[in-house]
Amino acid sequence: MPIDWDPEKWQRQKQRGPEFRAQDIGNFFKRFKGRFPGIWLLIAIFLAIYMATSMFYTVEVDEVGVVQRFGKFVRITHPGLNIKLPFGIEKVTKVKVRRIFKEEFGFRTLKAGIKTRYAPDKKYQDEYLMLTGDLNVGVVQWAVHYRISDPYKYLFKVRDVKGTLRDLSEAVMRLVVGDRSINEVISRRAEIALKAKNLLQEELNRAECGITITTIEMKNTSVPKPVQPSFNEVNQAIQEKEKMIYEAKEKYNKVIPAARGEAEKTIRRAEGYALERINKARGDASRFKALYQEYVKAKDITKRRLYLEAIEKVFSNIKKKYIVDENQKNLLPFLKLNSGEKEKLR
Repeated sequence: MPIDWDPEKWQRQKQRGPEFRAQDIGNFFKRFKGRFPGIWLLIAIFLAIYMATSMFYTVEVDEVGVVQRFGKFVRITHPGLNIKLPFGIEKVTKVKVRRIFKEEFGFRTLKAGIKTRYAPDKKYQDEYLMLTGDLNVGVVQWAVHYRISDPYKYLFKVRDVKGTLRDLSEAVMRLVVGDRSINEVISRRAEIALKAKNLLQEELNRAECGITITTIEMKNTSVPKPVQPSFNEVNQAIQEKEKMIYEAKEKYNKVIPAARGEAEKTIRRAEGYALERINKARGDASRFKALYQEYVKAKDITKRRLYLEAIEKVFSNIKKKYIVDENQKNLLPFLKLNSGEKEKLR
């Protein structure tokens, strides 16, 4: 299409100023509207749809919406249908505040399930190889479970929250492991996890990351594979030593208390016997003194009573009795007569 170029006409339009240009623009829209009569309706519908889609948004039950107006934080919206300013004036970032996230250290899960698949360990030696307090090298693999507790701090206070979490978690775990021996690292996993959790939470709060550690899960604590056979032999020897010590202590606890009890029993028995003999001797001495006092008062009567008591005591213990008269030459046995008298008495 040839261009209608008239320098004089252009110079006259230029001298007429902005009024002429506005009039030309109005004429242009009139001609455009005449050629496309339904275009304004389409534009209005398009703007209405765009405004509806850009103003209304939905927040799920496990998240919140962080609203920014021209890049500045304005408010936090809760689950449900919400509204914001359209045309990019306000921007919404949805943050999962109820979901538990996990970061793995020293290993990576390729596929979770009944038979979980993990990435090769050699790729993460820099993470899981640690120096213990007794100058041994240990293998420590763990996982950090956390959730977002403060969406504002999570989005705006730290540039890389995930990277900060990983760096702090590794530093804290190396600190905790470095304070313990290799045997403590292997046997006291729960204690190490709790200590690391508390220290890591303190560091994250100081950095204002806006996340809360729920648990630290110790996956594997052992020694490197090249030294594992020697380490197992050392542990076996230590266990044998402890077993022998326990057996010796068990025998000691059985034999020594029994011997002490028997000795105590013998001592108590001897003390009782001594006390009995002493009391009996004192009683005999007191009885003899009382008897002597009666003897001094009446010698003949006392002597005769003592004689009769002695004879009675002796005769009572004799089953067969023979009475011998000093004038009788032959012995007269009374055994049958005594038995006959007993039968008559019956």
